[in-house]
Amino acid sequence: MGSLSRLVYQTCRLWWAVTRPITVGARVLLIRDGRVLLVRHTYQDRWYLPGGGVKRGETMEQAIRREAAEEVGAALEHLDLFGVYTNFFEGKSDHVAVFVCSTFTLAGRTDREIERFGFFGVDALPPQASPGTRRRIDEYVRGDTPCWGMW
Repeated sequence: MGSLSRLVYQTCRLWWAVTRPITVGARVLLIRDGRVLLVRHTYQDRWYLPGGGVKRGETMEQAIRREAAEEVGAALEHLDLFGVYTNFFEGKSDHVAVFVCSTFTLAGRTDREIERFGFFGVDALPPQASPGTRRRIDEYVRGDTPCWGMW
């Protein structure tokens, strides 16, 4: 992880603690052959579902299509809404829509924020997968849809 990326991330966390913003995000379960695609950022030591913040004037669907293309070079076809979750970590009121997509293609990515990505068996996630990521994948495997609640 780059020290500059960590410094920027820590500065953002301090800003969020002071301003307590309301944020909206989108993530996607990219499923292929019983495996899920996870990403590892340059500034965090955990694995996550691809995704990120919704920009002003952008729908959640547009945001996840953009984020998937930037982070892993994925062109998403059909999307299903899996659930909406809330997270109060880092001082934010973060609301995240999670989508499921099993029809997609992978091409070149443009985001330098992602250190690496890979496919993992839903029953063989890396030890560093975030707790929220593990919960969403477990819910998917159990068929718990629609879902909502705490991240």
